[in-house]
Amino acid sequence: MKPNSSSDTHFLSLLQQSKRGRLKIYLGMSAGVGKTYRMLQEAHSLLQHHIDVQLGYVETHQRKETVALTEGLPVIPRKKIFHKGKELEEMDLQAVLVRHPEVVVVDELAHHNIPGSKNEKRWQDVVDVLDAGISVITAVNTQHLESLNVMMQQITGVQISEKIPDRLLKLADEVVNIDLSVDELIDRLKAGKIYHKDKIEQALQHFFKKEIIIQLREQALSTVASYLDQKISDSKLSNFRHEQFLACISSNEKMAQMIIRKTSRLASYYRSPWIVLYVQTEGEQANKIRLDKQRHLINNFKLATELGAEVMKIKSNDISSAILEVVSEKKITTLCIGKPQLQWIKVVFRSQIINKLLKNIANRSIDLVILS
Repeated sequence: MKPNSSSDTHFLSLLQQSKRGRLKIYLGMSAGVGKTYRMLQEAHSLLQHHIDVQLGYVETHQRKETVALTEGLPVIPRKKIFHKGKELEEMDLQAVLVRHPEVVVVDELAHHNIPGSKNEKRWQDVVDVLDAGISVITAVNTQHLESLNVMMQQITGVQISEKIPDRLLKLADEVVNIDLSVDELIDRLKAGKIYHKDKIEQALQHFFKKEIIIQLREQALSTVASYLDQKISDSKLSNFRHEQFLACISSNEKMAQMIIRKTSRLASYYRSPWIVLYVQTEGEQANKIRLDKQRHLINNFKLATELGAEVMKIKSNDISSAILEVVSEKKITTLCIGKPQLQWIKVVFRSQIINKLLKNIANRSIDLVILS
């Protein structure tokens, strides 16, 4: 066990500087890279420095080396909940808040809590803990980031339902990438250090294909590099104009999701506030569009909120004027719209919406980003 590292020392200094809740996230490309193992190592290191650290929730997956590292670490007992006739366990949020350690270790950040829990998702528990002045060390895989959800499904072929908003990375005082080479990870899998033997071959044929792991690793490295770049650039950003993004969506579900996620990534890069705008025309009033479209709109508003956007809904038959009014009111610097479908282009040019937008934003030095 490595009792110390530069990362541990830096987090220790953060704890000593302030009593507010600090957040450290161990990020990995997949299961089995060693995120939980590394968190437990750090917990031992903090104990040696007389920091009051407790295990709030750790999932060892019965891996021998990981189980061994839990020995000697204080644990806050889990809460037992009966659900559908089964006794299940969750992190006991209330017990953590009452015990109020300096640091709590919380594994599997993207986990969905059992129905009946205070919060729907574990990352919401973590925010509650941070708000109470308790520091958190946690772990998550890159594929659970909300803005990367569609891309990760395309890479892995797996629908990922457990997601966390990207703003958690903004909240983090440290984000550490737990990296392994592709061959090392596959060797660990074959040696039975990640899954039981009866699941190894299936994993090799699906999620743990070499070409998939390569892409996941690249994305993990890119995500942490972007985070570090933002941290380094924070002091320099004051020299640039203050960015403010506006994402314009319609009731088209997939197009709206794409616009929201891509604008979220742009706003995250610039660490800028952003707004999602839906202009409801007379033809899209609640009593005139299908229930499924209404449901998609509500879900997209929720997605935007979870990703950190302000959501605006305006009723107007003059879409361009409504957009330009928000641009002026909110001092928007970058306007983000979806790439129009061919049929829609004819309608747009006939109504002069694009022409009006282009003319007005050109005069105001506003950037227009067309997302595909």
